[in-house]
Amino acid sequence: MSTALHPFWRYASPPQFLQLSGTLLPLLWAVAALLGLSGLALGLFWAPTDAQQGEAYRILFLHVPAAWIAMVCYGAMALWALLGLSLGTHLSFVLMRALAPTGALFAFLTLWTGALWGRPTWGVWWVWDARLSSALLLFLLYLGFIGLTAAVDRPQDPRRGDRAGALLALVGVLNLPVLYFSVQWWSTLHQGASLSPAGSRMAPSMLVPLLLCTAGLWAYAAAAVLSRARLLLAERQAVQARWRAAA
Repeated sequence: MSTALHPFWRYASPPQFLQLSGTLLPLLWAVAALLGLSGLALGLFWAPTDAQQGEAYRILFLHVPAAWIAMVCYGAMALWALLGLSLGTHLSFVLMRALAPTGALFAFLTLWTGALWGRPTWGVWWVWDARLSSALLLFLLYLGFIGLTAAVDRPQDPRRGDRAGALLALVGVLNLPVLYFSVQWWSTLHQGASLSPAGSRMAPSMLVPLLLCTAGLWAYAAAAVLSRARLLLAERQAVQARWRAAA
């Protein structure tokens, strides 16, 4: 193993992970509350009314971060799946599973807030737009992953569920480029990206609340995933201890 990777590799050990996550969690929850509430307050009460969309545009302060997090969570889930299958690291599968409920939550928020935004903007709650359809597929992939792992799991050996879920996660990652580039590849109703590597088209009074909301929701997502991973580790260790005692 290379020396460069050694400092990070040691966190594949459950005790090291528990120690690190236990240190990070209070900070993450505090950041989530402070930045998330500040961003929403500024977005709802300080940011000006949009000249074209009126007050309805304020949904973007939740919709846009939710969409980003839903996509990145799935990408991270697929990455942990790949590491788990290729390296056999127990913690990789735990993190893969821990990401799924949080990703599903943000995928649902993306669809729900998008519908709320679409109603006054397009006049309908839903259209089979390429961006919306691929976002719905992402939500269904999360639900399919959660359902598949639960159906295949065995109480004494979660590895079957780990492998089945990992394969589905890797297949589903093909949807992410379609979701991200859909507004560029096809002519759709969905507006283009609010932020891109080329810069922002938003006024600072709108951009600042969006960035604060994004940082707060990212902190929440990280805290939720780490908390769930700690619970999954504790459950697996308890099951293994019972089976060893019964053997």
